[in-house]
Amino acid sequence: MSLRICILETDILRPELVDQYQGYGQMFQRLFSQQPIAAEFTVYNVMQGDYPRDDETFDAYLVTGSKADSFGTDPWIQTLKAYLLTRYERGDKLLGVCFGHQLLALLLGGKSERATQGWGVGTHNYKLAAKAPWMSPVREELTLLISHQDQVTTLPENATVIASSDFCPFAAYHINDQVLCFQGHPEFIHDYSRALLDIRQEALGEQVYSKGINSLEQEHHGTTVAEWMMRFVAHKPETV
Repeated sequence: MSLRICILETDILRPELVDQYQGYGQMFQRLFSQQPIAAEFTVYNVMQGDYPRDDETFDAYLVTGSKADSFGTDPWIQTLKAYLLTRYERGDKLLGVCFGHQLLALLLGGKSERATQGWGVGTHNYKLAAKAPWMSPVREELTLLISHQDQVTTLPENATVIASSDFCPFAAYHINDQVLCFQGHPEFIHDYSRALLDIRQEALGEQVYSKGINSLEQEHHGTTVAEWMMRFVAHKPETV
């Protein structure tokens, strides 16, 4: 039986990127189709007020990345926070990427804010700080494509760090068997990262831009993270 995943899309792509990449929901569907666990996905753009009906049930809810700030006060962000809190209190499994990673940390007692480290772009390497049964295939280190100027600076008190670097100490975390979040973008591909870097070249400055472009020579582990996510959703904790 395949897993049913609700993708809560929190952005609309820039006009020059829409034709090729459609949206983050589509990018996640393409990514998840490359991992071995059967899953089907329904995308709701919550920025436009689109949510599942009350009678629809899912095995997990994934919150995508966004140009918006997780600590922003936009009405759609407040609506999403209330929705996610309800889902969390009901015991639903929640997945977060970039904006979603930060928003869930914020919502569950942590803190996210503009990072003093500045923009993180291109390919980034993390040390893995924890092991879990759903982290298969096993990796010693993790490499992901990134694009963020905000970071989680305080984790919720019951969270466990999975991946970290000097630049981004709380790059991935899980809360028991219910919440799993990554700052990096498993759904990105190199061409999309390059397009984002080109669009932001002036704002980033030449040094950050060049370093980001050069880092795209490196492969990334997006499909590994996709498999971890689906194994996390399928994982049933052993009851004593």
